[in-house]
Amino acid sequence: MNTKTSLQHVLDFHGSTTPGIVIGRYMMEKAKTGFSSDRLFHVIVETSKGLPDAVQILTGCTIGNGGLKLVNLGRYALSLYGRSDGKGIRAYLDPKKLDQYKQIKGWLYKTTPEAAYNMQALIVEIHSAGTGIYSTKPVKMLPRFLKTRPQGKILTCSVCGEAYPQSDGGICRGCTNETPYAETDTILSGDFLQPKLKTIAVEDAVGKRALHDMTKIEPGVFKGPEIEYGQEISAGDICRLQKMGKNSIFIVGEMEDNQDWVHENDAVLSFAENMAGFGVTYDEKPEEGKITFTAEKKGLFVLNRPKLERFNLHKDVMCASRHGYTVVGKDKPIAGSRAIPLFISSQRFERAVESLAGGFPLLQVLPMRQAKVGILVTGTEIFKGLIKDRFIPIVKSKVEKLSCTVLGQIIAPDDKRLITESVNDLIAGGADLVITTAGMSVDPDDVTRPGLMDAGLTDMVYGTPVLPGTMTLVGRIGTAQVIGVPACALYFNITSFDLLLPRLLAGLEITTKDMAQMGEGGLCQNCRLCTFPKCPFGK
Repeated sequence: MNTKTSLQHVLDFHGSTTPGIVIGRYMMEKAKTGFSSDRLFHVIVETSKGLPDAVQILTGCTIGNGGLKLVNLGRYALSLYGRSDGKGIRAYLDPKKLDQYKQIKGWLYKTTPEAAYNMQALIVEIHSAGTGIYSTKPVKMLPRFLKTRPQGKILTCSVCGEAYPQSDGGICRGCTNETPYAETDTILSGDFLQPKLKTIAVEDAVGKRALHDMTKIEPGVFKGPEIEYGQEISAGDICRLQKMGKNSIFIVGEMEDNQDWVHENDAVLSFAENMAGFGVTYDEKPEEGKITFTAEKKGLFVLNRPKLERFNLHKDVMCASRHGYTVVGKDKPIAGSRAIPLFISSQRFERAVESLAGGFPLLQVLPMRQAKVGILVTGTEIFKGLIKDRFIPIVKSKVEKLSCTVLGQIIAPDDKRLITESVNDLIAGGADLVITTAGMSVDPDDVTRPGLMDAGLTDMVYGTPVLPGTMTLVGRIGTAQVIGVPACALYFNITSFDLLLPRLLAGLEITTKDMAQMGEGGLCQNCRLCTFPKCPFGK
């Protein structure tokens, strides 16, 4: 295909003659110089103006087939590169070569007002310049541009019912208000959908049954249902309702709408059945349309955060919880849920329930085992008695509060071999949780971590985005869990140790991702009066 023919194809595709289109034709020609014709290549374009269309027609590399990638840096440049090795040639419009091309320079730098453009003269000048206004240089692509990104798992959005990539989140992006449309589908819109309910004056309601709980509030004294769902209204209730500001009420059996609707009580009971996992209980009689979940026994509250977000993205429903990984006592509240309106459409209800299916339950309270603990204090200065140990009483107090037993305790010098032997001795003595202290930083005398590794430490995760306690370590030696506590635990009442210990006791695997997620809320405020765990730290 000659230059004239190829350019015409590009113009036909784009729909009009623009400087960017013509520049793209010559820039491609320049980039191909020195690029072997038999090499399979992809293209990166650095502007969205004109060049992408020229590349797609001239090369067959398109955004759709993955051969063309748009990295919009606002520069008139493109790169041809090998699909396998990433080596290529970058061609760019070189300002240093534009001094004799006043039309092109005025267009590029916008020094010529748009209304004053002589478009025909500009295009002629671009043709006359040919490939002479472009420069090239060798480039090598970053590895991520060589990878073909698989679409990944496809899910059905529980809100709209359409297929979408799992990587987009709990529901599709269109249902998180990223859609470009003025939404007309009432199921997806924010319209407050409700059935047509007939109202009745309270004085005419005697003998009728209430359609919902009616709340009475006395500030600082009482808040709760004065009239319960299904309760028959008596003559004595009339005055009470009027004092509550109720002059009209909804009653059972007076719906004007025959569509499928789910009452708030029925909806929240279904939600509860699908939310409550191990160690979680709830009262099967909703109060004021909501249900509160409580812990059956003392344990670690574990929250499925993605599932909570997915559920709360649905219209007309909600669930609020305590922070995950909180130690909770028996019968303590951990979460609450309800349908927001009195009635929820059956379609919205069903999709909300579907969002709770699969994977780990939304709410769990896991028991924490009563570990047999071995404590290893490292530090030559402590071993020699130069300073008094304060680690053992601190660690002992913390583990005993969680019903664990200390089987043994050893003080070892900063000697890798002796640290290894001490750890093995504690495990041989029956310890299934070894807590080591100090020697976790970057000083040359800090050999606790190498000593643990010589003892057979595996599954090690070292370093957490928590202050204080960044240089904390978790791992395993055989079946025994190991946690290394940095020296900051001597000074600070609460550190990352206090956040990680309950998770270990609950049998949770702690991964690098888990550690990374601890960054939010991981900055202790060092309050003068510490109220942990009733504070934001670690949440």
